[in-house]
Amino acid sequence: MSITTVIIAFLILFFLGIRIVRPTSRGLVERLGKYHRFANPGFHWIIPGIDKMYLVNITEQMINAESQEIITYDNLNARVDAQVYFKIKMDEESVKNSQYNVNNITYQIVNLARTTLRNIIGTMTLKSANSERGKINKSLYTTLLDETVGWGIEIVRTELKEIDPPKDVQETMNKIVKAENEKMAAIDFATAAETKADGEKRAEIKRAEGIRTAKILEAEGEAQAIALVNEAAEKYFIGNAQLLRRIQAVETALAANSKIIVPSDKELINVIGDMAGIVPINRA
Repeated sequence: MSITTVIIAFLILFFLGIRIVRPTSRGLVERLGKYHRFANPGFHWIIPGIDKMYLVNITEQMINAESQEIITYDNLNARVDAQVYFKIKMDEESVKNSQYNVNNITYQIVNLARTTLRNIIGTMTLKSANSERGKINKSLYTTLLDETVGWGIEIVRTELKEIDPPKDVQETMNKIVKAENEKMAAIDFATAAETKADGEKRAEIKRAEGIRTAKILEAEGEAQAIALVNEAAEKYFIGNAQLLRRIQAVETALAANSKIIVPSDKELINVIGDMAGIVPINRA
């Protein structure tokens, strides 16, 4: 055998043994069916025909727990669906456990999640199951986390997708919700009407108070005017009530721009002249 042939055979053997591990994976190298070593991301070479490398995905994965019908505590069939997010831990021991301690991770997680959901929702009524989804998610997450400790995986989170009641029950629930909404709308309308009535009542009270205040002010003004008249009467017309009455008649007539004839009563003319600041002229 020539040297060239040996070199060619060596190169072929070398290239056949090249393995590249990506950052999203880790590798397990087995030699003759027995675990040999752990392969981190990068270049690796194995002996063709003797060694074998198995790549394991360590990124986060999502599996659907598949829809199933579950009988609730109040004997109703609810269709339930959920999702589980998990990933294989990247250390050597966890990657080994994910391949050697469990046969099929995704299949077993799905069945474990389905069984756990039946156990949880079977103890709840349909109404409580719909209103306590957070509690169901937490219980499902905790159970999966405890049951998969030796699988080398991490349960990231669980999501309850839907809890669908039977069709006839759904229709009844929709009618109940509609009735509740109509009831709330009626209450809101009644409250608005009551508020409007209260506002109108307060406005009427304010209006009446304004009228009352105006009348009081008007009466006070008239009282003050009467007081001034009385004061003037006491000053100018003490013992002359008849003369005061004549002056008031003259005042009323002058306010209407009427022509009047004033009697030639010397006292009346003098009083009017004094009040108006007029000095009478004596004619020869």
